[in-house]
Amino acid sequence: MERVVERSNLWSAYQRVVQNKGAPGVDDLTVAEFKNWLKVHWPSVRQALLEGRYLPRPVRRVDIPKPSGGIRTLGVPTVVDRLIQQALHQVLQPLFEPTFSDGSFGFRPKRGAHQAVRKAQAYIREGKRWVVDLDLEKFFDRVNHDVLMARVARQVNDARVLKLIRRFLEAGMMQHGLVEPRTEGTPQGGPLSPLLSNILLTDLDRELERRELAFCRYADDCNIYVGSRMAAERVMQGIRVFLEEVLHLRVNAAKSAVARPWGRKFLGFSFTVQRETQLRIAPESVQRLTERIRELLRSGRGRSLSQTIETLNLLLRGWIQYFQPTQSKGILEDLDGWVRRRLRCLLWRQWKRPRARLRTLRGLGLDAERAWHSAMNGRGPWWNAGAFHLNQALPAAYFTRLGLVSLLREQQRLQCAR
Repeated sequence: MERVVERSNLWSAYQRVVQNKGAPGVDDLTVAEFKNWLKVHWPSVRQALLEGRYLPRPVRRVDIPKPSGGIRTLGVPTVVDRLIQQALHQVLQPLFEPTFSDGSFGFRPKRGAHQAVRKAQAYIREGKRWVVDLDLEKFFDRVNHDVLMARVARQVNDARVLKLIRRFLEAGMMQHGLVEPRTEGTPQGGPLSPLLSNILLTDLDRELERRELAFCRYADDCNIYVGSRMAAERVMQGIRVFLEEVLHLRVNAAKSAVARPWGRKFLGFSFTVQRETQLRIAPESVQRLTERIRELLRSGRGRSLSQTIETLNLLLRGWIQYFQPTQSKGILEDLDGWVRRRLRCLLWRQWKRPRARLRTLRGLGLDAERAWHSAMNGRGPWWNAGAFHLNQALPAAYFTRLGLVSLLREQQRLQCAR
């Protein structure tokens, strides 16, 4: 605990909390007000931590929709509890990092989703062309506190730290002024939860290693690669029993499966079927992007095209930053064309009346007869957005001059910069 509250560790934790911003907890203390609060209250908080008396506040419940449907429940700690959790994380991470498996990629230094999917690709190329896709049912809500704390105690012998972590786990969840007590689970939203999930699931990693299985795990998302369907079925049954009996976790039967890797998605990616399998973007990831673009453009009908493109570029750059390892270029070309067609559709709607469309098309370089037939054709916006006349008036170069990001060119730029 002395290392947790040491000045340089706390300063580093404070900088991280301020950088992450985040919403206030149940006490309504904001990050902007935090510095002045610490000047007054930190000495007493520090003393309580050193004496093992500190009691975390309840977390504020926030429900957000999952991309794949359903609701994810987050627990937002107070700013001071986020500071303490971050300080704990910085001390505990180096203790546990050497104990983690090489097959674990989530929430670890210098590791991430890209390394995980490339490792999965390597296993498939080796001939392990069946996957056991494990989905743990409500993992963060179902963590058994006793099982987790037994794993933490393997590396931590300071009773004050162990007691504090358990208190964070047991802190109630507040919604509409009422506090719901917690007897299991580790609420998502605090800096400590990802580390605790890796500590618990390291036992799963070791069991998979003991069975000499090829696997990639990112937090609670685990894929195991084997050479036959029979072996995959056997692994699924055995690991299900291990999770339920040893870690007290349940496999979500509806979302887990034994399948071919190209029929499943892993961290938003999937794979092609050929022997030298390639990384591709999962269809569900493409669909989520197109839905977000449609929503963004619906709200942009009253804005200028340059403002809409500026907002759209933020989304496109962030998306391709994550998916830049994809080796299937065709989908990026298709998306680039689709985005431009959506923008043409938006402009056609903004021009509204045939006379305004005629005038604008003439200004964009169409001859008088073609512009007149195009403006008066009576077809809908989406049809016109894909028609030759609007592609001629608003070619790809037109949007490039306005600064629209091309997913394909941005991917090429990112890969050259690596």
